Amino acid sequence: MRAAFRLLCCLPLAASSAAARADRPPYLDPALPTEARVADLLSRLSPEEKIAQLGHEAPGIARLGIDPYNWSNECLHGVASPGFSTVFPQAIGLAAAWDVPLHQGVASAIGDEARGHYHQYVREGNFGLHTGLTCWSPNINIFRDPRWGRGQETYGEDPYLTGQLGAAFVRGLQGDDPRYLKAIATPKHYAVHSGPESQRHTIDVHPENYDLADTYLPAFEASVRGAGAQSVMCAYNRLDGQPACASDLLLKTLLRGAWKFPGYVVSDCGAITDIYATHQVVPTLVDAAALALNAGTDLACGDEYKALGDAQAQGLVAQATIDQSVGRLFTQRMKLGMFDPPEMVPYAQIPFAVVDSPANSDLSYAAARESIVLLKNANQALPLPKTLKSLAVIGPNGDRVPALLGNYNATPSHPVTLVDGLKRKLGAGAQVTFAQGSPLVTGFATNIPSATAAVLFHRGADGQLSPGLDAAYYAGMELAGPPLLERVDANVDFDWSNAAPAREVPLTGFSARWTGVIVPEESGDFILGVSGDDGYRLYVDGRLVVDRWVDQPATARTTTVALERGKASDLRLEYYQNLGGASVHLLYARPENDLLAHAVETAKAADYVVLALGISPEIEGEDMPVHLDGFDGGDRTRIDLPDAQEQLLRTIVALGRPTVLVLMNGSALAVNWAADHVPAIVEAWYPGQRGGDAIADVLFGDYNPAGRLPVTFYRSLDQIPPFTSYGMTGRTYRYFQGEPLFPFGFGLSYAQFRYGAAALSKTTIGPTETVDIGADVQNTSSVAGDEVVQVYVSHDDSAVRAPIRALRAFRRIHLAAGEKRHVQFTLGPDDFALANDTLEKKVVAGRLHVAIGGKQPGFSGQSDAQTTESALTALTIEAPAH
Repeated sequence: MRAAFRLLCCLPLAASSAAARADRPPYLDPALPTEARVADLLSRLSPEEKIAQLGHEAPGIARLGIDPYNWSNECLHGVASPGFSTVFPQAIGLAAAWDVPLHQGVASAIGDEARGHYHQYVREGNFGLHTGLTCWSPNINIFRDPRWGRGQETYGEDPYLTGQLGAAFVRGLQGDDPRYLKAIATPKHYAVHSGPESQRHTIDVHPENYDLADTYLPAFEASVRGAGAQSVMCAYNRLDGQPACASDLLLKTLLRGAWKFPGYVVSDCGAITDIYATHQVVPTLVDAAALALNAGTDLACGDEYKALGDAQAQGLVAQATIDQSVGRLFTQRMKLGMFDPPEMVPYAQIPFAVVDSPANSDLSYAAARESIVLLKNANQALPLPKTLKSLAVIGPNGDRVPALLGNYNATPSHPVTLVDGLKRKLGAGAQVTFAQGSPLVTGFATNIPSATAAVLFHRGADGQLSPGLDAAYYAGMELAGPPLLERVDANVDFDWSNAAPAREVPLTGFSARWTGVIVPEESGDFILGVSGDDGYRLYVDGRLVVDRWVDQPATARTTTVALERGKASDLRLEYYQNLGGASVHLLYARPENDLLAHAVETAKAADYVVLALGISPEIEGEDMPVHLDGFDGGDRTRIDLPDAQEQLLRTIVALGRPTVLVLMNGSALAVNWAADHVPAIVEAWYPGQRGGDAIADVLFGDYNPAGRLPVTFYRSLDQIPPFTSYGMTGRTYRYFQGEPLFPFGFGLSYAQFRYGAAALSKTTIGPTETVDIGADVQNTSSVAGDEVVQVYVSHDDSAVRAPIRALRAFRRIHLAAGEKRHVQFTLGPDDFALANDTLEKKVVAGRLHVAIGGKQPGFSGQSDAQTTESALTALTIEAPAH
C-alpha cells in the first residue's frame, strides 16, 4: 500500500527496534498480533469512517495513511483488471479437464497476475474497479439445469467434482504462505442459486433439506472448511423466505457456526437493495441494511450500507456489530500485507512482468488442450491427415474471439481463433478458408470477424479505397477540438476494459469517430449496429440509423439496412466513454441465404471441413438484454443448436465432404442429429486465449484428447423438470433416470484403455473405517494418452434416500503406449455418508457398490471399442455396535 509504506520506509526494518516501534502506531506494527493491530485501527476511526468502509468502494483515510480500496475484482479464469491478462479456458472447460493439480496451478497463476496488476496500480495511484486483490471467484453453484446462462462459470453439475475444483482454486489463488495471502478467493453465490436469470432478484427457492445437504452446500463447505476461503459472496435469491444475504441458516448456523468461517461475507451487487425493493421482506433500505449486517453480511457491493447511520440512530444496528464487520475487512487487508513493509510480504515481490507472460500463455494452452472432450470418433475420422491440401472452416464460431473467452473474462493480448490455429498448424502447405455460414442465431448481429472485416474501407488522399476505417480519438466526450490521435483501424472491435485505447488517449472521458465505407459482397438487407459502453451512434450514407448517445453499461442496438453488392456506402460510427469499462464493437450480419451459399461454395472447394458451431457468451450469460429464439435474458429456452446453425450443419454434411464438428459453448447442447450423422464431434467449450492452437492440436493428433464432461448432455428439455424447480429429482446424472445423449464423465481418446478387476482392501467395514479400492489400468494401444480414472459409489438399499450413483474420487493419469499402472484410492466415511432431512450426513449400514473405470458405470455411450466397462465391486458397511 503506497501511503502506508510512506510511513514505514524510513524506519529500521528490525521488528525489535525500540525506536522504530515507538514511532510506529500499533496498527502498523507487524510484530503485534493481527487482532491487536485491528483493534488499534478501529479505535482511531470515527463512526462515519467505519460505515464508509463497509461499501465495496472503500474511501482512503489520509490521516492514517490508508489508501482507497475497491473490493471488486473478478478472477474466474483470468484477472479482469484493466489492460491485458492471461485468459484461461472458461470455468466449465477447466472442469472438463478433471485435473485438480492443473486447476490449482491455473489459480496460482491467476493470483500471481492479480498481484502483478495490483502493485502496478498502487504505483500509478489507480484504485478503481478490478484493481484489487479480493477476487469474486470461483462460482461453485451447481449447474443443475442446462438452461442457466451462468452455468458456464461453474464446474458443472456434480457437488464432489465442484468441491474438489473449488477448493483447489481457493488454495491456488490464496497461496500457501503461513502469514500472508496472495489474493482472496470468494466462493459464490451462497447458496442455492442457478437461475432463471430473469427471476434472480425475486425468486424464493424451497429445496428440501436433503437436497441442500446432498447437492447445494457440499462445495461451499469444501471451499470454506477444507480450503480456507477467506470470503464468501451471498446470493440474490431468497431461501425459504429469507434473503440469502440475511439468512440465519446460511450465515449464522452453517457458515459462522458449523463451518467456523473466520472471513468476511460480501453481498452480490445490489442484493441488499433487493431485500426491500424486490423481495419486499422489509419496507425500507435502512431496514434492509440493518437486516443484512446483523445476519453477517459484512460488505455491500453497492452503497446500501450508507444507510447504516440511520439504522444505528433508530436502534436497528449496534456499534459493536459495525465494528465486527469493519474489523473482519481490515483483518483481511492485513493478511494481504497492505499494512506491512513490502519486503516482509513474499507476494509483494511478484513483478508486473508475470502478467500476460509467455509462461502463463503456455499454461492456458495446456489447460485448453486438457479441457477438450472428444464426443464421437466413428471409424477413426480423427486425427485429420496433415497431408491435406485444403481445409474449410465453416460456422459462426470459426473466427471470433468471443467464442474463446466466455464471460467474466480477462482481455487477451494475442487471442488465437480456430481459423488462426489451423492456419498456424498447417502453414503454407495447405489452404485454410473460412465462411461464417450462418449467424449464431437468427436476428443477432456480431462484431465483424477478422476474415470479414475486408468489407470496411477508407478513402486515401487519391480517393482510392484501402482496408480499414479512419479513426480519430478526442479528449472529452463531444468529439471536439483537435484529435489526440489519428490512425487507421482495421475494424471497430475493441474491449479496452479499464485501459486506454492508446498512450495518447485518456482512460476515461474520451470520444472517437470512425469514418469510411462499407462495401458488401452481396446485395440484400444487412443487420448493422453497435455494442458498447458508453454512448454510440451510427450513420449510413449520412442517415442516423442507431442512436444511443447516453451513459450505459455495455449494451447493443441494431437495425436493418439495405446494401448493394459492390456499392460503397458511407459509414460513420461515433463513440464516447465516460466511466467504467470501455468497449465498442461494430456489429454486422449478412443475409442468411448469402451466408449459407458462401459456405456451400467454400466447402465444395475443400478436401475437409471443420464446422465451428455452438453458442457464445454474447447470448448466454448473466442477466442479458438478449431476447431471441432459444435465448431469453441470458438463459436458454432451448438446448439444441439454433435453427440457422442446424440448417448449416445439415446442408454441409449433405455435401459428402469429410466433416468434423467442433462445438464452442458454455452449456450442454442437444446435438442429436449431429451425433447420428457427423463422424467426429469435439467439445471445446470457451477454450481461452490459445483455444485455436489447442483445438488444432487435437484435430491433427498432436494432442490426444482426454477431457470428460462435467455435465450431462440431455437429448431434450422433455427429459428434465421445469427450470424453476430446485428439487433434484430427475436432474443431473445423480438423479436422472433417462438416457442421455452423452453422460456425465464421458469422453473418448485416440488410445484404448483396459481395466482389470477392481480390488477392495476389505469387503466389510465399520461406519468409521476406510477402505482402499484399486484396479490395473493399461493403455492397450500404440498411442500415448491421458485417462481419467473415476470412482462411483451407489447404495443398494432402496429404502435409503441416495443418488443413483455419486462420484467419490477421480484422478487424471498419463499412460505411454502399452503401459500398465495400478491406480488406487482410499474412501472413507465422508464418501459413504448420506444426507438426511436434518442437514446432516451419516454413514448408513447396508450394501453398496463401488465402481472404478474411465466413465460412469452402465453407459457405453458412443465408444464400446475405446473404453472398457468400469470394474464394479461390492462393499458392506456394518451397523455400529451398541
